[in-house]
Amino acid sequence: MTGERLRQSLIAAVVVLAVSGCSSSPDADYGAAPVVANVRLTKAQRAHIQLYTVVPTGYRQKVEAPGTVDFDNDQATAVVSPFTGPVTRILVALGQPVAKGQPLALVQSADYSAAVGAYRKAVVTAANARRLANADRDLAAHNGISAREAAQAQTDAASAEADRDAALQSLMAMGVDRGTIAKALAGNPAAGSVGVIRAPVSGIVADKQITPGQLLQAGSTPAFTVANLSQVWILAQIAPSDLASIALGDAAQIDPGNGTGPFRGIVQNISPSVDPNTRAVVARIAAANPGDLLKKQMYVRVAIESGRGSTGLLVPVSAVLRDDENLPFVYVALQDGSFARRHVTLGYRYNQNFDVTSGLQNGERVVANGAIFLQFMQSQ
Repeated sequence: MTGERLRQSLIAAVVVLAVSGCSSSPDADYGAAPVVANVRLTKAQRAHIQLYTVVPTGYRQKVEAPGTVDFDNDQATAVVSPFTGPVTRILVALGQPVAKGQPLALVQSADYSAAVGAYRKAVVTAANARRLANADRDLAAHNGISAREAAQAQTDAASAEADRDAALQSLMAMGVDRGTIAKALAGNPAAGSVGVIRAPVSGIVADKQITPGQLLQAGSTPAFTVANLSQVWILAQIAPSDLASIALGDAAQIDPGNGTGPFRGIVQNISPSVDPNTRAVVARIAAANPGDLLKKQMYVRVAIESGRGSTGLLVPVSAVLRDDENLPFVYVALQDGSFARRHVTLGYRYNQNFDVTSGLQNGERVVANGAIFLQFMQSQ
């Protein structure tokens, strides 16, 4: 009986163990992530790491965006032909510096010839009318004619002079210089044969849109673009999420990526609407262009430094590591001398620092240099 009882006891023990092994007790934690133990270092090992105390720090955000170069439209002028007629000669080349009033092209224009002839006629008519008005005034003073006739002569003279002045303004609107006008008055036939398209401002011939023999229409045919390239516009494509970080007057840095930069500028305008093609908002930046190195339609990288200050808990980039799920964490120094892994939420990256928006407290110390060594130690 003693052997039989022993056999029954062993069977009962096996049953109890089997039942307990199959238990679904709530205390069982098969799905929980393994607890990562804190890291402890020897005095010699601690000499190879560097701690950083987390405190609120002020900084200014930088918004980076792609951009393109354009003329400064406040310093670029589209030259439209003031005459109708064919181009007989082009006097300048693309990229050539020109001064205000410098001839750009010659046009065989009946409009111009008619304007010169009208001015000559108006000058002669005004001179004769004034001479007659003066003579009638003398006659009226001696009762040679009536006062009414003398007054009419004065009116006729004033009207003729107004026509003369209007004809002169028409010539000047065509860009005719005073020297050519003087030649026209002197009867020089060359003064009324060919119209001259002149530069309205000083700058560079940035665009040439006409060719010899081309028929131009007065006031509608664009001929040239003269631009002052010492300053250009940069049209930066700003993501809507970054709009709150920039404002008018913010400083910007422009990098064309060809080794000639960086160039500096100022945000002058922020578009009130979204570009339907890019879904971005255009910020216009005025930038100095020494050496005319920034060319129209050139692609550039823009970094706008916000004029609004921000404050955050900054930690060095070297302090932030990633776990197996690619979640960021840092090692925090504890009071007992150990180092604990702490997951954090990263915000804006400022130079070589991250703004930690959650996970750390003011005054805590994190491992700035040597965090990878701690991660290796923790994995052993």
